[in-house]
Amino acid sequence: MPVMKHVPELQDLVDDLPRFVSVLTAFAAKLQVTLEDFHADHISVRCHQNTTADRWRAGLAKWGSLLNETQINGRPICLFTLNEPLKVGPLQIDLVELPYPGEKRYPHEGWEHIEIVLPGVEEELYTRALALIADEALIMPGIKLKQSSPKGENERLPNPTLAITDGSVTIKFHPHSLREIVASEREQD
Repeated sequence: MPVMKHVPELQDLVDDLPRFVSVLTAFAAKLQVTLEDFHADHISVRCHQNTTADRWRAGLAKWGSLLNETQINGRPICLFTLNEPLKVGPLQIDLVELPYPGEKRYPHEGWEHIEIVLPGVEEELYTRALALIADEALIMPGIKLKQSSPKGENERLPNPTLAITDGSVTIKFHPHSLREIVASEREQD
């Protein structure tokens, strides 16, 4: 299997990675979150057109393998397990989330967020995640918090999410890994 930089369909993502690492590292510092203290479950991309999503999907299939595809909020979300982890600053990430475009338009096409697993009781996720963020960071202009509970069509395991963004990069926290979520979908059979 080729490495990412040798997959033509992913060249724009290769080129975008240094930008993403830079904004992610700066954002984490602003929040006073030490990234190397956590396991990043996955990294996610965003695009505006299905043709871009199809191209990235073809490239990710060359660089790894499709773990799962499900419908969330009316659009396909694909998860790819990488043959070798992607180095994102101090993190090694081996799972890529590729959501097909929805109604929301993102300011940038490319790498958009990472998700960190904070194991524990689902109902206490928000409290656990907020305790990691510096209080002064939460009131900075441009910092937004969003609580959600995205759910795939066959998911049985609740996985609430707290997203913290500055508009250019997002760090999300959730109690279960996507691999656990995928396994929960398959348990119903």
